[in-house]
Amino acid sequence: MDIIEMLKELNANILWGVPTLVLLFGTGLILTFILKGLQFRKLIYAFKLGFGKEDANDANAAGDVSHFKALMTSLSATVGNGNIAGVATAVTLGGPGAIFWMWVVGLLGMATKYAEALLAVKYRVKNANGEYSSGPMYYIERGLGRKFKWLAVAFAAFGAFAALGIGNSVQSNTVAGVAETSFSVPHWVTGVVLVLFVGFIIFGGLQRIATVSSIAVPFMALLYMLGASIILIINYDLIIPAFQTIFYYAFNPVAATAGFVGIVVSEAVRNGVARGIFSNEAGLGTAALIAGNARSDHPVKQALVAMTGTFIVTIVVCTVTGLTLMITGFWDASGGLISGVAHDSKLEGGPLTVAAFASVLGKVGEYIVALSVILFGATTIVGWYVYGEKCTEYLIGTKATYGYRFLYLFACGLGAVASLDAVWAFADTANALMMIPNLVALLLLAKVVKAETSDFFTNHYRASGK
Repeated sequence: MDIIEMLKELNANILWGVPTLVLLFGTGLILTFILKGLQFRKLIYAFKLGFGKEDANDANAAGDVSHFKALMTSLSATVGNGNIAGVATAVTLGGPGAIFWMWVVGLLGMATKYAEALLAVKYRVKNANGEYSSGPMYYIERGLGRKFKWLAVAFAAFGAFAALGIGNSVQSNTVAGVAETSFSVPHWVTGVVLVLFVGFIIFGGLQRIATVSSIAVPFMALLYMLGASIILIINYDLIIPAFQTIFYYAFNPVAATAGFVGIVVSEAVRNGVARGIFSNEAGLGTAALIAGNARSDHPVKQALVAMTGTFIVTIVVCTVTGLTLMITGFWDASGGLISGVAHDSKLEGGPLTVAAFASVLGKVGEYIVALSVILFGATTIVGWYVYGEKCTEYLIGTKATYGYRFLYLFACGLGAVASLDAVWAFADTANALMMIPNLVALLLLAKVVKAETSDFFTNHYRASGK
């Protein structure tokens, strides 16, 4: 058994096995209960905070960037190819029911991401460069005490490691695959271009990263959503059957057919959860790595803004991608249960989504997805660099981050020419390893999250006339 197969077995049976899924769902459920469903009750207010004009209190508060720029930087790392290639992979491996489990992860994950961002702002510190540093490693050490420093170190080590995979090599691999399929660009050429582009941005520091993200993220999201919306409007009569199929196969196995081996329910759950986490990152602790840089006069404000990212990524973007794959019949090798359209069963990941768009919109659809993948991938690589840098800084210090930049760029180039199986196996492993320490910390600090939330909505929210 080679290393890739070993990683797949490790992910299926241990890292993404029943105990980890229980921990993930359990944390989201507990936080949702403690916060009394805050992610549903205050969602509109949260969007106003994130996309409205920055108020005077926040403008004069401690921090490096606005709520909007912090959200865009976070979204640059989350609104990415997990929403294109990740959803395609989840549906082809887990069936239509995987989309349902992505929704569940997303809705519960909003509470999880809220807690991560709240603790990030509360326990943030200033680094040697005068910028704020935050993340699970800081709220573990400062919130739980020095006796838990080993857990903080574990998260930071896994986070620095994961940044090289989930937010870097996975993205460059997907970008290279689509660039070759749509524009006949060799993988190595894409790798070189990405390394040069990412290097230019990350060597400009946090301010350059935040500025580029605040411009690129809204543009690329609108481009992709426009193309998907046209497909859904044209095939509006298939939307309800698609939803019915998703709900049915969330709890029932997909039967084997002449060209299809079938899918059991456990695979729908596992792939939906794993790809859901990949797409929205709720539970990984990544939101906390950037949330602490936001100008905010109370931790709850940035926490509310942060949770909108999970809603945008999973409930909106991933759903649209999933429906498009279902409606066009590009979710399985035999053509699909909705449209019955046959297609090339060798396609997977990003190229499969490209083919789905092209089947309705022709070359225009192909180019929309191809450009979206390229933009999503590039900005995700940039956004995830911030995460890796923060973890490296905690472990070794600010001076070490310079060397990490070169390692990060090397992983970017390597990912462009690596095999898809290898890249995804690596990403799933890294995700779980950084998620577990963070979820344990969130459960242990749940009382702090509840207390800060109560303080804001009792003493600040009402006083401001909201």
